Amino acid sequence: MKYYPFSKLGKSDYGWLKANYHFSFNNYYDPKKVAIGPLCVWNDDEIQAGKGFPSHAHDNMEIITYVRQGAITHKDSMGNEGRTEAGSIQIMSAGSGVTHSEYNLEDEETRLFQIWLRPDTLNVEPRWEHHVLHYSSGSHTECLASGIDGDDISIRLYQKARLWRIVTKKDELVELPDLSTSEAYAVVSSGQLMAGDVLVSARDGLHIEKGDRLKMQSVDDIELILVEIG
Repeated sequence: MKYYPFSKLGKSDYGWLKANYHFSFNNYYDPKKVAIGPLCVWNDDEIQAGKGFPSHAHDNMEIITYVRQGAITHKDSMGNEGRTEAGSIQIMSAGSGVTHSEYNLEDEETRLFQIWLRPDTLNVEPRWEHHVLHYSSGSHTECLASGIDGDDISIRLYQKARLWRIVTKKDELVELPDLSTSEAYAVVSSGQLMAGDVLVSARDGLHIEKGDRLKMQSVDDIELILVEIG
């Protein structure tokens, strides 16, 4: 396991946007954190009310947005427009090419994770979808999206990866997916947990390497977002 505290992430402050980079991105470059396989971007963004990303282009990228606070409003060249609230996700397959904008039209700051995966199939027809997630009140581990053959998941990825949301109540063992033949990158969305003898706080990152026998226990109620790379 490799631990990446929030305080040591790459950072940019544009006034309207405070961006925190788990991997090299834009003007931030760390040769030790370029990508983990196809996982090449994990940005922790804080977007001021009434601000956002004007229309811009992408191609051949799986772009996942997990909203942690507030909401983000999406509009694209395919004619899609929608609002994704806290606790929900949107996924865009840029495929053969798409332009889009993302704005915080709320009266409060929006906080989100922006996760990019390089696809294993190029130039697919672009798509955008968003999903309101419904959760039980207790501890649970749920696969939100997958590109693994055989997984019965409604949200599909064009990459052999899975997106997990893990919720654990205070002082309980954290139930990780089986990573014996895969690796993962995880970020604590809220709360604190112990990963081995390391205290991991909200917005800290963990690279869980293949074969790691990692024991995690929640210090308080936690939410963990994890991308498994098959």
